[in-house]
Amino acid sequence: MKISRDSDVVELDAPPRFDYGQKVRSRMNVRNDGTFPGREIGDVLVKKGDIGYVTSIGTFLQQFYIYGVDFYERGHVVGMKGRELDEDPVKK
Repeated sequence: MKISRDSDVVELDAPPRFDYGQKVRSRMNVRNDGTFPGREIGDVLVKKGDIGYVTSIGTFLQQFYIYGVDFYERGHVVGMKGRELDEDPVKK
């Protein structure tokens, strides 16, 4: 039986794309898939363009980095893949 993966790329072969404390921007809307407590399945957790800061870096399926991003204006931390994030181009 082959494991179903959404990419053949193994991100863990390279260092993480983002660093702790780095300001990032969401590239897409993210809905609760049932893993975010206290919110209904399907609720929008993050909107495209929302700004947050990387608070943790973990792994998933021994293939992807998962970045815990604090979307402070929304009041919660959401785990996201690197491809779902961009560096925030606005430097303050």
